[in-house]
Amino acid sequence: MIDTRILEITAELAKAENIVIVPHKGPDGDAMGSTLGLMHFLKNKGHNATVIAPNDYPNFLKWLPGSEEVLVYENEKAKADQLIAEAQIVFTLDFNHLSRCGSMQESLIASDAVFVMIDHHQEPSDYAHYTYSDSKMSSTCEMVYRFIDKLRASKMITPEIATCLYTGIMTDTGSFRFSSTSSETHRVIADLMDKGAENALIHNNIYDTNSENKLQLLGTALQNLRVNKELRTAYITLSQEELDRHKFQKGDTEGFVNYGLSLDGIIFAVIFIEKENEDLIKISFRSKGDFDVNKFARAHFEGGGHINAAGGKSNISLNDTVVRFNKILPEYKEQLSR
Repeated sequence: MIDTRILEITAELAKAENIVIVPHKGPDGDAMGSTLGLMHFLKNKGHNATVIAPNDYPNFLKWLPGSEEVLVYENEKAKADQLIAEAQIVFTLDFNHLSRCGSMQESLIASDAVFVMIDHHQEPSDYAHYTYSDSKMSSTCEMVYRFIDKLRASKMITPEIATCLYTGIMTDTGSFRFSSTSSETHRVIADLMDKGAENALIHNNIYDTNSENKLQLLGTALQNLRVNKELRTAYITLSQEELDRHKFQKGDTEGFVNYGLSLDGIIFAVIFIEKENEDLIKISFRSKGDFDVNKFARAHFEGGGHINAAGGKSNISLNDTVVRFNKILPEYKEQLSR
């Protein structure tokens, strides 16, 4: 985002009283951290800023500062639609296609607001008036930090903003171990700590507040782990019955797919999760090195994301989805054998 565009956004902000900030459906740590961090920043600048999430998000994120102010579209549609209609600016964070915001899409398309996209996923669409897109960035939270810095307002980063942005960077980088974590990312993290982010407390709130049911569900997932050593692939399945048995809560399967990727010699890991109420199989893909799961997900499972992390879906049964996956896998033998 070049300086002239920043000046234009600054002018738009100067005129805007009401601002809506939107994460993607099924918001994760980066989505909620970036939207809440930006919300605090804009409120401190005197704007009426509201985060409207398409649907609910995991309990392990609800300690984030400002979480109690989030409007969940599925629960308060009329109020949310009114706020969208009254907004002069709509920020969309951590997604780059309006289809990613679920049932909110229609209201957003009808809006006359100026749209600003901040996102680090590949192949952005062109719905926004201003687009800040960089797929090499570790996270949208790092981009929000840089956006604030481009506005020459980094001194306005409060402990609440720092906490939100730190959380999103930490979760989207796998606690700073993914290849997207650059030396610049660590410099951003250091500054956020200097500005009030308490790293140990944040880590504890995200990773060390598991329920007994979640850990038992993890045990079931690991029992379902299957490994194809020849194609350096591991996958996990979870049925609706298994989710119900362990009283599944939103966010309970977060990070499960990475256990497959932690196996020695494995460079491609997948988890298939049955969602009977949505009549689909939710799929998460992870990889190491050059194997592009974004392309794999787009080509076969109506998904996408990053080179090493992507999502997808299937509208056939869990068993048939796994059978189809295993039939597709040999087509990538050369790439998986490198």
